[in-house]
Amino acid sequence: MKRIALYAAIAGGLIAIAAVALSLVFDGPTERRAILVSAALAFVVQLAAFAAIGLASAGNAMTGWGIGVLVRFLVLVAYAFLVVQSIGLAPAAALVSLATFFFLCTLVEPLVLRT
Repeated sequence: MKRIALYAAIAGGLIAIAAVALSLVFDGPTERRAILVSAALAFVVQLAAFAAIGLASAGNAMTGWGIGVLVRFLVLVAYAFLVVQSIGLAPAAALVSLATFFFLCTLVEPLVLRT
């Protein structure tokens, strides 16, 4: 449970910093809304994926990591095709931000798993 709390804090911080940076590039109100929605979605998905990796890591870390990557990819595809247009988000800002959040958080997973 400590690992998940640590990962949640790190992921939340990374997502917040990246959201601020992306807001400098995508500065319209629709684009900023897209970044916020993507940030919330990324945080929830990252925590779920990290929990799956943590459960699988006792037996096979690569299986857990593979499941996490697959979940992130499927969420990104579903977000692109089903969510972005239906709720009126700016497509470029929404997809770039979600992919960025997923990428950054995935980079710190191995560091937290080692603790």
